[in-house]
Amino acid sequence: MSRSATTLSPSQLDVLEAESVHIIREVAAEFERPVLLFSGG
Repeated sequence: MSRSATTLSPSQLDVLEAESVHIIREVAAEFERPVLLFSGG
């Protein structure tokens, strides 16, 4: 696998972050009591 295939540029990260925030906001608006599960390990 080439290095460029595994490395995301800042603009690609910005797109992924914006998409994630959009999805979370959509879910939060649709449900009365949304829950976000997180595992730090």
